[in-house]
Amino acid sequence: MNQGPKPVGNYPHTKSVGNLLFLSGVGPRIAGSDENDSGIPGLELDHNGNFKSFDFAAQVHSVFANVKAILEANESNWESLVDVTVFLVDMRRDFGTFNRIYAAYFPDPSSQPCRTTVEINRLPTPIAIELKCIATLSV
Repeated sequence: MNQGPKPVGNYPHTKSVGNLLFLSGVGPRIAGSDENDSGIPGLELDHNGNFKSFDFAAQVHSVFANVKAILEANESNWESLVDVTVFLVDMRRDFGTFNRIYAAYFPDPSSQPCRTTVEINRLPTPIAIELKCIATLSV
């Protein structure tokens, strides 16, 4: 079963405590890709391997797919999310796009998880978004 991309550090995808499932930071890298830049959706690098452009919306859809896969591989699901922390590398540029896509994935405000969105200087790979999530487990 697809559990999302392999972590880029020495940490697990998840840790369960009681009926809660904690997800380590999840980025948009495509599952099965290596730890370099080749598996980042919409990322374009120049001939020297430097960042040229990217498709932020593609990264948002990919990070949501990765979270969903990790949840389902660990006896949980998208609807069981209770808290999401969003890390963006450029709040001004990306917050509106993220909100629009997020609303499509969580159309019912009464069942949306709590959410915190923060801007950070950078992430460990050339991605523009990472999610840290907490969900309940199916028991």
